[in-house]
Amino acid sequence: MWKRLRILVITDKLDFGGAEMYFCKLENLLHDSNITFHFAAGNGQLYERIKNKQRFHELSRTSHIQNIKKLVKVVLEEKIELVHANSLRMVLYCICARKISTIKFKIIYTKHNVTILENRSRRAFAFLINRCVERVITVSDFEKNSLMEAGIKANKITTVYNGVDLNQFGFIQKEKGDFFKIGILARLSEEKNHELFIRIADQLRDIPHFKFYIAGDGPRKQKIKSMIETCNLSHKIKLVGAVNRPEEFIKNIDILLLTSYREVFPMVILEAMAVGTNIIAIDRGGIKEAIFEKETGFLISSHSADEFCRIILEMESDESLKYKLIENARRKVEEEFSLDKMVENTLREYRKCY
Repeated sequence: MWKRLRILVITDKLDFGGAEMYFCKLENLLHDSNITFHFAAGNGQLYERIKNKQRFHELSRTSHIQNIKKLVKVVLEEKIELVHANSLRMVLYCICARKISTIKFKIIYTKHNVTILENRSRRAFAFLINRCVERVITVSDFEKNSLMEAGIKANKITTVYNGVDLNQFGFIQKEKGDFFKIGILARLSEEKNHELFIRIADQLRDIPHFKFYIAGDGPRKQKIKSMIETCNLSHKIKLVGAVNRPEEFIKNIDILLLTSYREVFPMVILEAMAVGTNIIAIDRGGIKEAIFEKETGFLISSHSADEFCRIILEMESDESLKYKLIENARRKVEEEFSLDKMVENTLREYRKCY
């Protein structure tokens, strides 16, 4: 039996986002009789999902100094031995807190996104991680390989796939409706490439039963709205806005498109696979670790509206293909991308530190 641990799990804030949802899943589900867990984050809309509020420590949304002081206080008072940081900023906070507190707690870093530091200097990023971080969790093998290429030691890195709540994202067998619904669920930001989605809708505008839906919010909301109006597509494309229940949106569409310029491993792919919604995705990041061509969905190598349209038309007309992809995708999520597996593998990473 290994020693009892005191672990602090931290993230920047509790707004809707991939790292934040990951944090909430861990907060809700991490349990081990040999571990006492604490959690810390800046406040946000997801605070209502925190279950262990008696062991939750609120961070500032504006002050780095206050947050480092708060971490020092929590580490000292709760005798924290391991901190699981869910952003590079949190890693830097931990490094400062470790120096100030003089407690040599260990740091695990889950890398969710491309960071400013690695964009500016991969060498400096690798030096920092190799020197200061005990373990690195990546959410795809693509990202794991990228970190090794950057110079991070291979024996520090493990892929732990994000897990889907198979109860929340329950499978439904869709019935053919009057309209064929094509959707995208993503932050309204430049890297998500909603312009391509609009071009696809434009090319398919003359098919009356095709309807398009854009779900999400973000800085490019007005620009996207203007593009829709300029293309005279207001009758064809609906801006849904922010969605608090993504499972409802994904269940109600027939095909989910992912058109991003860059991705690490988008959670929405797994959620669509879980509920029974077909997927056509650009081949970026670790997406091909979940989407196998013509087995669990379709992958497109370039940002080609023509290619997206061709596959949409093929899938809409071939019922047997749609159902084969849906069944294979749901099975793959159950076997490889469940919440239980994510929690189990995360606990294994904690144990490797001791």
